[in-house]
Amino acid sequence: MTLLIGIPLETATGERRVATVPEVVEKLIKLGFPVAVQSGAGVGANFGDDDYRAAGAEVVATAAELWARSDIVFKVRPPSSEEVALMREGGTLIGFVWPAQNPELMQQLAAKRATVLAIDSLPRTLSRAQKMDALTSMAGISGYRAVIEAAHAFGRFLNGQVTAAGKVPPAKVFIAGAGVAGLAAIGTAASLGAIVRANDTRAEVADQVKSLGGEFVKVDYEEEGSGGGGYAKVMSEGFQQAQRAMYAQQARDADIIITTALIPGKPAPKLITAEMVQSMKPGSVIVDMAAEQGGNCELTVPGEAVVRHGVTIVGYTDLASRLARQSSTLYASNLLRVVEELCKTKDGTIDVDFDDDAIRGLTVIKEGNVTWPPPPIKQPAATPKLHTPPPAVATPKGHGHGKGEPMSARALAIVFGIGALAFLLVGQFAPAAFLSHLTVFVLACFVGYMVIWNVTPSLHTPLMSVTNAISSIIAIGALVQVAPPLGGSTVGDRPSGLILGLAVGALALTAVNMFGGFAVTRRMLAMFRK
Repeated sequence: MTLLIGIPLETATGERRVATVPEVVEKLIKLGFPVAVQSGAGVGANFGDDDYRAAGAEVVATAAELWARSDIVFKVRPPSSEEVALMREGGTLIGFVWPAQNPELMQQLAAKRATVLAIDSLPRTLSRAQKMDALTSMAGISGYRAVIEAAHAFGRFLNGQVTAAGKVPPAKVFIAGAGVAGLAAIGTAASLGAIVRANDTRAEVADQVKSLGGEFVKVDYEEEGSGGGGYAKVMSEGFQQAQRAMYAQQARDADIIITTALIPGKPAPKLITAEMVQSMKPGSVIVDMAAEQGGNCELTVPGEAVVRHGVTIVGYTDLASRLARQSSTLYASNLLRVVEELCKTKDGTIDVDFDDDAIRGLTVIKEGNVTWPPPPIKQPAATPKLHTPPPAVATPKGHGHGKGEPMSARALAIVFGIGALAFLLVGQFAPAAFLSHLTVFVLACFVGYMVIWNVTPSLHTPLMSVTNAISSIIAIGALVQVAPPLGGSTVGDRPSGLILGLAVGALALTAVNMFGGFAVTRRMLAMFRK
C-alpha cells in the first residue's frame, strides 16, 4: 500500500516557506508516493495551487483533512499542539523538530505513536548525509540575507567610491562565527566591496575565511574550539575573556557586525555586550543571526529591529523565510533525498532502517518510542598497518653516498675529472663552430636552471607553458630549409622533397606549440587572479 505525503500550510507567524515545491512533487510521485498539498501552502513562496496540480499533486482545502489523510507529513517549522492533535495515529513526520528544545512536543508526538525524523538531528559528519543537510542549506541562505538586511539598515554604500561630490570609504564588516552562515555572509559582504574581518573559535576555518576575501582575526589565546559535528564547543573562561577584549576592539572599528554563534542544545552565547554597542559609531548595524536562541547581543529583541545607542540591532528570526522561494526549493530537495534513502525500492513505502547511521541519527521517535539522542556513530575499524621494510643501511664514507647525503670528496673529484676530460677531447677534435654552439648550450642550460629554480613553485606550470612557446628554436631551422638561400639559388642548393616536407611539418607543429603555449599560460594565470 502506497503512503500519502501531505504538505500543510505553515502556521508559524511570518513563515513563508513551504516543505516541498512543484518540481520535487513530480520526483516524489516517481518514487511511488501520491502527494497532497493544503490550499495556499505555497503562496508565500510564490507557488500557486495550480502549480501543484500541474505537477500531479492533489490540493486539499483544509488542514484538518490534510493531516487526517496523510501517512507522511513534510513540515518546515515544528508542529504546534493543535497540529499534533490533527495528526493521524501512527503517522510519520519529517521536518525541523529541535528535540532538545521541545521536550513537550516530543511527548505529544510519542503519544500519537508517531515516527518522527528530525532533519535538524542529521549527523553532519557523514559525507553521504550532505545531500540531506537542510541545516546547511538554510544557514547559507540566512548568511546571505543577513548581509542584505545589514546593507538595508546601514544607509550608505558597502563598497568604497570616489565621486565628484567626494570620497566614500568602504564599510567595515565584522562577522563573529565562520560556520556555514558566517562563510556565506563573508562571501556576500566581500563581493559587495566591504572590508571584511571574521573570527571563529575553530582555527581551521582561517583559510576558508581568507579564500572568500576576508581577514581572519585571531584571539590572543591558544585553545582548540572544534566541538565535533561541524559545531564549536563552549570555550574556557580564559579564552572568553580574551575573546571579549577582541570583540570590544572590533566593535569600536566596525560599521556592521553579524553574529552567527550557536552551540547545539544551549542558549546562544553572549558575545556583544551593551557597553560594546554603546562604543560603536552612530548609524552602525548589528545583525544577530542567533536571535531565535536568545541572541549573541545583550540588547537583541528576537523578531524585531531596534535602535539602541544609535545602533540598529536586527534580530529577525525568519532570515531564510525572507528568501522563501529559494529556501523552499533547497529544503524540498533535502527532504526528497531523505525519502530516497527511506524508499530505495521506489514503491511508495518507507523503511526506517536503524542500521543506516544517517537514518538512525534523524529518527528521534519511532512508532511512539523516543529514540533521541542516538548512540554514537560507529567508527570504521582501523586499517592494519602494512609491514614496513627495515631502513636501508647507509653507505660508508668513501664508497658512494646514500640518499640525502652529500657527495664525498673523492666522488666529486672523479665527476669533475671525467667532465674536464670530455671537454678536452671535444676541444681537440670537434670543429670550431661546434665549440661555439656547445658553449651557448651549456650556458643556456645553466641560466635556465637558475631562473626556474627561483620561481615560486605554484607558477611552475604556467612558466613551462610559456617557455615552450618562446623556446621554439626549431622554427628558425625549418625556415632556413624552406626559404631560398641569400644571393639566389641553384638546383643543387634546394632541399629535397623529404627535407622540405619535414621542414613544413616542423613549422606547423611549432606554430601549435607557440600559440598553444601562450593560450595555456593565459588561462592558468587567470586562475591566480581574483
